[in-house]
Amino acid sequence: MTPNLTKQVLTQTAETVLARRYYLKDDNGETVETWESLCRRVSNAVAEVDRDSDQYEALRESFFRMIYHLDFLPNSPCLMNAGTDLGQLSACFVLPVEDSMDGIFTAIRNGALVHKTGGGTGYSFSRLRSKNASVRSTQGVASGPLSFAAVFDAATETIKQGGKRRGANMGVLRIDHPDIMDFISAKEDQEKFNNFNFSVAMTDAFMQAVEEGSEYLLIEPSTGEEIDSLDARSVFEKIIDLAWHNGEPGVLFIDTANKDNMTPQLGDFEATNPCGEQWLLPYESCNLGSLNLGNFVKDGAVDYERMEGVVRVATAFLDNVIDCNRFPIPEIKEMTLKTRKIGMGIMGMHDMLIQLGLPYGSEEGRNQAAEVMRFVRDKAEERSIELAEEKGAFPAYDSTVNEYPARRNAALTSIQPTGTVSMIADCASGCEPYFSIVMVKNVMDGDRLILVNKHFEQIARTEGFYSEELMTKVADSGTVIGHEEIPEEWQEVFRTAQDVQPEDHIRMQGILQQNGVDSSISKTINLPNNAGRDEVKLSYLLGYKLGCKGLTVYRDGSRDSQVLNTKESSEKEEQTATVSTAGVVKRNLPDTLSAKRYRVKDQDQKSVYIIVCFDENEQPMEVFAKFPFDNRVDLKDKSTMWTTTCRLVSLALRFNIPASEIIKQLDRSSGHMLDLPAQLSKLFKSFMAGTQHGFASSCPECSGTLVFEEGCETCHDCGYSKCS
Repeated sequence: MTPNLTKQVLTQTAETVLARRYYLKDDNGETVETWESLCRRVSNAVAEVDRDSDQYEALRESFFRMIYHLDFLPNSPCLMNAGTDLGQLSACFVLPVEDSMDGIFTAIRNGALVHKTGGGTGYSFSRLRSKNASVRSTQGVASGPLSFAAVFDAATETIKQGGKRRGANMGVLRIDHPDIMDFISAKEDQEKFNNFNFSVAMTDAFMQAVEEGSEYLLIEPSTGEEIDSLDARSVFEKIIDLAWHNGEPGVLFIDTANKDNMTPQLGDFEATNPCGEQWLLPYESCNLGSLNLGNFVKDGAVDYERMEGVVRVATAFLDNVIDCNRFPIPEIKEMTLKTRKIGMGIMGMHDMLIQLGLPYGSEEGRNQAAEVMRFVRDKAEERSIELAEEKGAFPAYDSTVNEYPARRNAALTSIQPTGTVSMIADCASGCEPYFSIVMVKNVMDGDRLILVNKHFEQIARTEGFYSEELMTKVADSGTVIGHEEIPEEWQEVFRTAQDVQPEDHIRMQGILQQNGVDSSISKTINLPNNAGRDEVKLSYLLGYKLGCKGLTVYRDGSRDSQVLNTKESSEKEEQTATVSTAGVVKRNLPDTLSAKRYRVKDQDQKSVYIIVCFDENEQPMEVFAKFPFDNRVDLKDKSTMWTTTCRLVSLALRFNIPASEIIKQLDRSSGHMLDLPAQLSKLFKSFMAGTQHGFASSCPECSGTLVFEEGCETCHDCGYSKCS
């Protein structure tokens, strides 16, 4: 260890994530790095740009200490690839899709090269002519943007990002494109376009038409002609309906974004990166990193002096990343060097608010967050202006067009997903509140390990309300709200993502956007499972009003379950009754039960449908398993086993066996995270926790539970993220 270096102790989760995803390995797959050596590798590589400077040694050491002590962490590609032969350090790119076969397949090729090196891509399909539009060169008709998006999706499926994960894409279509209705409905079937997030680029003209209840024009991109019109409110309602259904499409407010375009002379924004926080011009990339706000609270106040020092170092670090980067294609290198955009973000914002005793959903919490974000932006700009004096402004800077001082970087701040790096830093991700405060991890023999948030445990012990019994109750309920043992003050401070009101999520995003975020914000507006479509509608309208540049709304459980049938019996006497046989009470089944269907995957990744029937109190009463093709010979034994297991569980339910006992037996019978006992156990645990929305998606790498936050599905067990 370096002399005078205080050892940074990482959590077990952090070490697991690092070993799995970041530490370099030898030819035998054995880890050859530690946290210290990884930080040295990254800081040495990025500081190399300034080797001839008198400040080289001091700069390299400041880079190292900033990362090592978790005050600031660069994006995953930088941590993974800096100082390696790959050397591609950017997280996100936007690639143009021209309206020609050559342009389309050039974009597919370029996207494959980006994914291979560890980046995500955004594409606007808005330039492509609409379905059935004429194609002069062939005397035929066009197949439309969606047909080509399917080709992009198939290409992505075959490429592993840097050998570590599959590629992620953002697909964007303008609201005034003639094929917009097909695009809006494209992901209604959740089996399609799995490598894409889809977002609709809404214009100010469309939003005005929604407000007025009027029609708006559709424009054929190949000719610029107005060819049709649609009722704006009907289109808006369709977007709302699909977003309520499964969270897609998202919405991007493209005119709002272009008002903050720092280099309008180079063109307009058309698309964002996969999680929506980075608006980029065609062929631009962005190099991202996040300040860990939880590390800058001292004696109950924000330590702005120390924060300023780290922001200055981080700005220089991100600027250096541009110069030591190995870009996937020449066009990206040329455009990135022309604008030199960086994305200074934040994480651990909820940690900061907790330490300050401020509820995330309060006006005081929002104002504090905005003050810090503005401070970060101001200090980053000050350092960027100094770097411009030392090294030159970004080449595309034009004082006759750009109404701001000459600086090194055309854009400075965004708030990106930090799912994996925030696990390393042991803090809340991005600007999101914690997803849970007390979690349960199932271990061998059906035992449950209770994992308690570090801030909550410290405060609970200090305030004298900590107990193992209380922690278990909080874990089972999924919230700190409503537990009388917890003082109301701390219930408010420790509200989780689903406890915070949707309006407060949006107001937090809006105030951050208006106070220090150059580009955009990757954030999820969490809605409860029982939220109606009106709540989605109000979210979009409020987000637009508050100046947000994009919005992702997710209704809890909407991607995990599909309602098969809901019907109540009209006759009271047909409700659940009981009969007694030899002293054992068994509930009779009424003629009609409510039911939900859940689609899961077995060990062989084959679809299986589980149907759960509920009584009038919404308690599970009967369980069925259905294979789509259970007449196949190779599935017959498996189908019989699953059917028998479901019958036994149903029998236990009808005899009122406690759910905890059923779960215990299912856990003891589980041999694989994807077998039926494990799947049923997970479902019954969700019922006990009161969530009643069924199976969450399973992590493809560790079979853990995926949660939807920062606009993406993330695993808090192994660090897997679908988008970052």
